Amino acid sequence: MTLTSSLASQATRLTRLPRRRVDGVLLLDKPAGMTSNAALQTAKRALRAEKAGHTGTLDPAATGLIALCFGEATKFAGGLLDADKVYEAVVKLGIVTSTGDAEGEVLAVKPVYADAAAVERALGRFRGRILQTPPMHSAIKFAGIPLYAYARKGLQVERQAREVVIHALEFQGLHEGDLRLLIRCGKGTYIRTLAEDIGAVLGCGAHLAGLRRTGVGPFRVDQAVELEALEAMPDRQMLECLLSADALVSELPSVVLGHRQARLMLHGQPVMTEENRAAGPVRLYEEEGGFLGVGEVVQGGMVNPRRLVAQNPGN
Repeated sequence: MTLTSSLASQATRLTRLPRRRVDGVLLLDKPAGMTSNAALQTAKRALRAEKAGHTGTLDPAATGLIALCFGEATKFAGGLLDADKVYEAVVKLGIVTSTGDAEGEVLAVKPVYADAAAVERALGRFRGRILQTPPMHSAIKFAGIPLYAYARKGLQVERQAREVVIHALEFQGLHEGDLRLLIRCGKGTYIRTLAEDIGAVLGCGAHLAGLRRTGVGPFRVDQAVELEALEAMPDRQMLECLLSADALVSELPSVVLGHRQARLMLHGQPVMTEENRAAGPVRLYEEEGGFLGVGEVVQGGMVNPRRLVAQNPGN
């Protein structure tokens, strides 16, 4: 039996099994040609999960890391939406397209005279806080409609420039017009727009020819599993790929509660803690080690519940 037929057989079998509660975070290496939502739904079916969500999309043509949340982990997904991202990008100099990437129609072809020194000078203009105009082929809404819907009809609408942050922009090489970059950026950054803007500064135009996301917040793509490999795994091995929900809030300080305090907290009541903690959000654990959710320390050492994990009766 071929791998393809084996996966098809497994998919048919999984559709006959009931959904179940699955809690955790799956780091997935998304393949090219698939939307983030399609990857999410495929993983959800494989795990037979009742509830799932992702922490930010990746363009269909791009590959790399997306963090998928299941069950109670979806409550803590918001932090990764605002997290820094790391990308490996290939920018094709000298060719301008209608979409800013390789999927669009070629609008112009220009000679490329830039060398490594010229590229380094150009990159210097895009480090730090910069203004960036969102591309027409994006999901940002105008009058309640995504910009890409206007673009597909050949329409242009006015967009406001937004401030984004480029923490690092490293020159990785230039060969036959292919400029390779390593980018670490804040939320809301459009790499295709960055590619176009770099091409404009160099005077030759450019588009984004390839993109791979290698990092999201504290997570790296070498921790991720490929979708085809996930689907081929036995059920137990798939579940072992999941990180616990508290991986999404690992940057927060932790507070350990006694059994009685934990029960009060889970019933929505604030508790006092003897730990000397600064005011602010914290991860909450029971002394046995179980993750309870996120609370907030207020003046006087009181901890208020903020977002708690529903307890699984099966545990």
